[in-house]
Amino acid sequence: MIQRTLIKNISIVNEGRIMIADLLIDNGLIQKIGNVNSEGNATVIDGTDKYLFPGIIDAQVHFREPGLTHKGDLYTESKAAVAGGVTSFIDMPNTIPNVLTIDILNAKYRIASQHSLANFGFFLGVNGDNIDEVIKLDTSKLLGVSDDGLYFTKKGNLLADNPETMEKLFANCKSIIAIHSEKEQMIEENEKFYREKYGENIPIEFHPLIRSEKACYEATKRAIDLANKYNARLHILHLSTEAETHLFRNDIPLQQKNITTEVSVHHLWFSELDHERLGTLIKWNPAIKTEKDRLGLLKALLDDRIDIVTTDHAPHTMEEKQKPYFESMSGAPMVQHSLNIMLEFHKKGLISLEKIAEKMCHNPATLYRIEKRGFIREGYCADLTIVDLHSSWAVGKENIFYKCGWSPLEGTTFQTKVTHTFVNGNLVYDNGQFNEGVKGKALTVAGN
Repeated sequence: MIQRTLIKNISIVNEGRIMIADLLIDNGLIQKIGNVNSEGNATVIDGTDKYLFPGIIDAQVHFREPGLTHKGDLYTESKAAVAGGVTSFIDMPNTIPNVLTIDILNAKYRIASQHSLANFGFFLGVNGDNIDEVIKLDTSKLLGVSDDGLYFTKKGNLLADNPETMEKLFANCKSIIAIHSEKEQMIEENEKFYREKYGENIPIEFHPLIRSEKACYEATKRAIDLANKYNARLHILHLSTEAETHLFRNDIPLQQKNITTEVSVHHLWFSELDHERLGTLIKWNPAIKTEKDRLGLLKALLDDRIDIVTTDHAPHTMEEKQKPYFESMSGAPMVQHSLNIMLEFHKKGLISLEKIAEKMCHNPATLYRIEKRGFIREGYCADLTIVDLHSSWAVGKENIFYKCGWSPLEGTTFQTKVTHTFVNGNLVYDNGQFNEGVKGKALTVAGN
């Protein structure tokens, strides 16, 4: 059944300004913004003292389906996403099987169409094994290609560590090339050094020295140099160091950039100071770095060297996380709480609401050329998130929706709450209650 909803008197955060207005949703679209008279057949929501954002677009998640569904799946993780105001996601290729062919890519889209509560997109995986097949494709129709996570399957799969493979891809690929930027050889040398000193139980505080600033910076610089050589469309995933931020431009608008980057919320929220408290629960690749890095990343986000905010949502079971250093899985679940984290920075006076909408909604849609999403405009898909900026709550097991059942944020008190999430005009999340009768839609690339 088509839902018709009128949101009255709400503060709309969109395209650099905030205005109080009404918004009418009909037939899955934003029909009217302004002064809208009460519609007799519409459900009315009073938006007084609340804020309306475009639905959050998380352009880097690992939802684990198919093949790793003991950790998470497209249903459970999309449910957590909409509870956090995320209406669309782009999933990485390191499922089982790895997404290295169009057939496997299409199979993931079919699974998502049956189970995902949020809108969905998927990267095609690329590495040395399938690059010849990838460059034969019409890659302009894809959201993007990526090597992220594929290094878990086989050593040598990081493009940043294989300049010849990277150069071949840059010369031929017409889509965004999103890469995990660390030098694997340098990391292996660091691992050897600390293993000789500590054995298999390396203290977690050495993780950012093993996956070091230098390993990140040198990989990113080389990738940017090669991309510029071929005028390729390069996106560096989950930037983690202040040093790398100086490799990116902010003197031209996003639409004109060929080289872009992102920061994941955990690199803004945590620093090495949290390793003693949380241990391997905050073991990520690339690693959580220093407080200087954390502050430098936030500064670069604010001055537009960093273009978007993501989560790199990566659920693992608690058993998989609480193992010795080399056995503990890297990554953690974050998609339910990314907007709350950014709003917490706002409450501290560190970022405006308009900038949050730009980095989490507008820019992901622009960067990945996502059609009719990411903005609050008449005629656009009604992907919308209502937020109460004056409602505190604490993260606990009773309100975590991840399949893995835990979060590194447990015990954290947030001062803001997502109250409603609309996906394609359907109210899928309403103050803790879910409407699972309608599923999300595949993200489409504008112009295709």
